[in-house]
Amino acid sequence: MSSAAPSPTPARRLPLAGVLRVGRPSDIWFKPALSVVVAVGVPNLTLLALGRLDLAMYTMAGSLCALYAHNLPYAARARALAWVVLGMLAAVAVALVTASLTSSAVVLVAVGALLAAAQKALCDATRIGPPGPVIFAFISSASLFTPQTLGQVPGHLALAAVAGAWAWLVGMAPGLVRPHGPERRATARALNAAAAYAEMSVEKSADASAAASAGAYPADSPSPGRERARAAVHAAVHAAWQSLLATGARSEPRRALERLVVRAEVALAAPADTDPGRLYSWARDLRGTGPVPSVEPASATDELLGVEAERAAGRRPLADRLGPLLPLALRTALGCALAGYVSLALGVGRPYWALVTAASLYQANITLTWSRGVQRVVGNLVGVLLFAAVAPLAHLGPAALVLCCLAFNFGAEALISRNYWLGSICVTPMALLITEFTGFQRPGELMTDRIVDTVVGALVGFAAAVAVTNRRAGDRIENALDTVERAREHTARLIAAERPAPGALEAARRRLAAALVELRATADAAAGEWWQRAVPTERVLLAERAGHRTLATAVRRQGLHVLEGIRE
Repeated sequence: MSSAAPSPTPARRLPLAGVLRVGRPSDIWFKPALSVVVAVGVPNLTLLALGRLDLAMYTMAGSLCALYAHNLPYAARARALAWVVLGMLAAVAVALVTASLTSSAVVLVAVGALLAAAQKALCDATRIGPPGPVIFAFISSASLFTPQTLGQVPGHLALAAVAGAWAWLVGMAPGLVRPHGPERRATARALNAAAAYAEMSVEKSADASAAASAGAYPADSPSPGRERARAAVHAAVHAAWQSLLATGARSEPRRALERLVVRAEVALAAPADTDPGRLYSWARDLRGTGPVPSVEPASATDELLGVEAERAAGRRPLADRLGPLLPLALRTALGCALAGYVSLALGVGRPYWALVTAASLYQANITLTWSRGVQRVVGNLVGVLLFAAVAPLAHLGPAALVLCCLAFNFGAEALISRNYWLGSICVTPMALLITEFTGFQRPGELMTDRIVDTVVGALVGFAAAVAVTNRRAGDRIENALDTVERAREHTARLIAAERPAPGALEAARRRLAAALVELRATADAAAGEWWQRAVPTERVLLAERAGHRTLATAVRRQGLHVLEGIRE
């Protein structure tokens, strides 16, 4: 290997093909859609009945918390939603107090930009989302530009807190009917992914044998895209384990789910010996409310001691997770501030729209940020046209206004998982209608301000992303490679040991799988970043192949008889 320092990666061509492609909806798209309608609808209709719809912005702050944590098991969801509500209240408190102390738009934009940067860093570090920091930025920025007195702040915060408590109840309510629903869905995804990979492996093996016979390439060479496909399945399995690890006591249904995830891992280790139909069948059974499919234990005792070992290890401290996110936070602060100031200079009356547009752009790298910018602009422009069509209906009265907002709430969550721009089509008219809770306004003025702020926010926000380089992306790849190598060596030593400690190999195997998932995510993020060291693609692929082989050997070392149970 050459010792010469790698040259910086130059600016890449920004993609357009596929940016607006419509994908498949999330398998639980209706859950956040229905939750937000209930969470927003009850407070808004109550205020409508009381004739105080002008207070709806404060209840919306708490109600929109219902959008979060739908993929988490209910024990973890209870904690996560509580933190989301508290975080929202803290952001709104800062915004309202600032608004009550000053009316300087320059100061308000600066505070909004700093809040957006903090929200970006914390949401990414804690991996709370979707929808991530954009909801926090939307609410806190709007609160900054709402006229306020210091004496009104406690009452307005109380409204947000009550709505937040209601959103918490809405988010937790499905657990009464299907208490293990999130874990079951995560396990079903892992089983489906493993089954699809097993089918693909059989087809690829046949193709490789034919190609080898023709002299195209060796039969044991990994086919193009095979490593990435296998990494995707490992990510699904890892997500299933994370879901199970986030729960409390290991009840019998949870133990049964653990055994099913082990079957998915076995399928990854020996796809040729796997019956995909059996995995698909188990996945289908998990979708309903019936009992969890029962399978034979993966070992004589089926204690899966590695689960306890991994849980005891704990998570990285928050400060360690925040460190690598500093460039993204700096991008957010700079981009949001500049977008707000340019909007002010152009005389737009609501500069926080430009600020929120910039805040919504920032993704893991510049390439993804560009894609999100295109999606945001297209969605907002179409959404403005939709607002023009709906405004006459919404202006029939306050009740019509509330119902239109609820319809757009549902539409946004129903569409956004297919592509961000589709969701933005509904988010834009909803945001415009929310400004009219205090009184109807001229549609033409609202539409003009929204278009200008969208374009300004997207252009200035992306320019800030280009200006603030993320040199730490290369360091994160090196650290991820070192972590994978250490985890692989540790797992290999345990495989070679005659009698490893109970649970040690299970824990080591799962940590290696987690390290491989993190390596792939880190490499993908760095691949779309500009002005940094070249991504060591070959080293990443070699590390992934070696890691996957070690994982397969570990599964066999833990018990080859497991393979027999999957070929029934």
